[in-house]
Amino acid sequence: MREAINRCGQAGRVVSTVGASSLPLVIIGGLLYAAFFVKAEPAIDRLQAHPLERRDAFYGVAVPERSVLWAAGSYGKIVRSEDGGQSWGMQASPVVAHLQSISAWDAQRAVAVGNRGVVVVTDDGGKHWREVKVPHSEVANKLLQVRAYPDGVAWAVGELGAVLKTTDFGASWSRMLPEKDQAWNDIFFVGKSGWLVGEFGQMLRSTDGGDSWQPVAGPVKSSLMSVHFRDAQHGVAVGLAGTVLVSADGGASWKEAPQLTREHLNCVIWQPSGWVAVGDKGVRLVADPDARTWKAGRISSKDLSWRTQIVRMADDFVLAGANLALLHGDELRILGRD
Repeated sequence: MREAINRCGQAGRVVSTVGASSLPLVIIGGLLYAAFFVKAEPAIDRLQAHPLERRDAFYGVAVPERSVLWAAGSYGKIVRSEDGGQSWGMQASPVVAHLQSISAWDAQRAVAVGNRGVVVVTDDGGKHWREVKVPHSEVANKLLQVRAYPDGVAWAVGELGAVLKTTDFGASWSRMLPEKDQAWNDIFFVGKSGWLVGEFGQMLRSTDGGDSWQPVAGPVKSSLMSVHFRDAQHGVAVGLAGTVLVSADGGASWKEAPQLTREHLNCVIWQPSGWVAVGDKGVRLVADPDARTWKAGRISSKDLSWRTQIVRMADDFVLAGANLALLHGDELRILGRD
């Protein structure tokens, strides 16, 4: 028995000796395997998205102060420039839905609206944006336009007859008209006078600050996309297939201007020398202050981008749409592509 025990002990010592002597070979073999077959993953810093990229579409732009710009667009993207568009910074957005429009009360407070009825606001220059709750429909909720006015008032319009109003810089919203199987595309106010335009040539008019609205018989059945008044009496509305309507009596009646293009017109504004409208394929229409004589052309012969908005910034214009662009005289510069 003692001999058997000794043999077992000797066998154990032999195994231990063999294991110890083969350990360096195991380590070397492991290192060689790692060298030939294990590929190390390089440490790569997360790529930072650029404020302006070629894939971006910006549907709305706001100019609250000279040289200060905000733009909002696809997938909730919001950017801001404080030097007239020379440089841009991207701001953190709480939503990924497309933002269709942005408007600002001043350089600190702004509101943007978009798909699925999203509404986001900021009160610190865009350092922080937050989503706020608004009345929703069970059918459709896309908001297409928002306009900010003094004393914290703003109006937003969109699908299914959505007409929303805030009086506290966007913190809370109320539905001002009942749901309707038709979209409102734009709203505009001059003092207590207000106008709504939308699908199928529909138009409404208010003379009491939006507390009540009256229908207006329009001369067309095509959708109207934008409306603007230079004062309480003189206004222009534009829409699909080159539609241009002109009013000189506060929107009580409208006359259709001669058709100069078949391209859709998406935005019209008043600026000191007259009217400007822009739309698809780079089309631009201009008119005298009374909107009696219109001329059609292109924003630039080198750019046929679709445009959703044009705003004036000092002596220049900023354009939103397929990209952001700055128009100085007849020179168009696509921002972010220098």
